[in-house]
Amino acid sequence: MKAVILAGGEGTRLKAVTGDTPKPLVPLLGRSMMEHILRLLRRCGFTEVCAALRYHAADFEKAFSDGSQLGLRLCYRVEDEPLGTAGAVKNCEDFYGDEDFLLISGDAACDYDLAALAAEHRARGAAVTVALTRESVPLRFGLAVTDAAGDIRGFVEKPDWGRVVSDLVNTGIYVLSPRAMARVPRGVPFDFARDLFPLLLREGEKLAGVVCEGYWCDVGTPASYYRCCADALEGRLRLELPEAFSPPREAAEERRERAAAIRDFPCRDRAATMTALSGLMLEMGADYSDGIRFPLAAGGVHIFPRAARSAVAVAVDAPDAEFAASLALDAGEIIKALDL
Repeated sequence: MKAVILAGGEGTRLKAVTGDTPKPLVPLLGRSMMEHILRLLRRCGFTEVCAALRYHAADFEKAFSDGSQLGLRLCYRVEDEPLGTAGAVKNCEDFYGDEDFLLISGDAACDYDLAALAAEHRARGAAVTVALTRESVPLRFGLAVTDAAGDIRGFVEKPDWGRVVSDLVNTGIYVLSPRAMARVPRGVPFDFARDLFPLLLREGEKLAGVVCEGYWCDVGTPASYYRCCADALEGRLRLELPEAFSPPREAAEERRERAAAIRDFPCRDRAATMTALSGLMLEMGADYSDGIRFPLAAGGVHIFPRAARSAVAVAVDAPDAEFAASLALDAGEIIKALDL
């Protein structure tokens, strides 16, 4: 399946951060937001991509050329006048032709499984499949109202609290069929949410909603931009980061993985859990220089917090693998009982 990237917006609300740089080209931890999206597309199996451009279009061609350096075949279509979201995609009609295709924004932060979204679209035979996410405060977004089957029955655009009837947010990531795009006129402004989707619903076409697992953020304000940077650094947003931004996996943790038995026990607060364990074991002769260590006749017990997830690990190195596994589980029971 081919993919189209919407990258024509000026990003007025983000100009305090971007200046004259087009929003999709703003760096997010060493790579532009659009490069992260292109890398996501490649990981999900989308290798033929067209970028719909308008603002500073030449900057994109300079940055990505034909996409070959990213393992893609990348081309461009440029609007002379603003055509709206659907109109801009219609301008790429010679690229996607009579095939279903994926549409994604070049200025969002996302790590969804886009191949799974495409597979769901095929399975449900929809005119359009919309990627949805849940949002507890959805006032800045367009909301989707779905039925028990997951089909979309209506949209509510950027409601106040009195009009909030759903927590399902339209992410602007779609899989579109040719029959849906046939309703979009050429050369005139036309939007997906305002024009095309209401038209399709009136005509009885199927719009499927898929609640996606993973991270998505509409990077529309300085606050959301800085939040995405922090989320990527902390691992909530999964990106292919340049080496300078990738947290090194310590050799010590690699050694721990070779223990005869190792178990992870989830917790809400790793540091608080380790504090409680340290207090419990203070008089038991433990070494605290690298987590909590107890010597055994041959090997030892090592309790330490995981670096990349909220869990405490218990590693036991002992000649008897069954004994080691049992001891690790016993230590884990203590961790679970702390409930921290």
